[in-house]
Amino acid sequence: MSLNDEERKLLVEFEIEKAHKLLDQFPILENAELWDTLANRVYYAVFHAVTALLIKNGLHAGSHQGVSVLFNKHFIKENLVDEKYGRLLARLENMREKSDYTCLFETTKEEVLPMIPQAKEMISIIENLINSNKDS
Repeated sequence: MSLNDEERKLLVEFEIEKAHKLLDQFPILENAELWDTLANRVYYAVFHAVTALLIKNGLHAGSHQGVSVLFNKHFIKENLVDEKYGRLLARLENMREKSDYTCLFETTKEEVLPMIPQAKEMISIIENLINSNKDS
């Protein structure tokens, strides 16, 4: 994907905005005890934030797995982001896939609720990385 600077900037903003819209859904889904849907939204909030970081840095992934691979290669292995966030992304993706595609699996409150503060922290760290070098 070839983007000029303005297009890249706008796309990064849209991805972060999407992450925040998903974050806003967390309390509603928690109150409704919709754990599978909450797991889905937590994953996608993180996914959109990571995608924004990749776009900001001129990286393009064509799949969910590609997002994870590029995030780990360029940010975890380079010690820009703690490796626990790479593991969090993988756990969230796995939970989301099982809850979305496996009819015999249901996400539990005990599985998903502890991941929410971690996901919010991860998104904040990613936003700080994006904003630390705003002009590029």
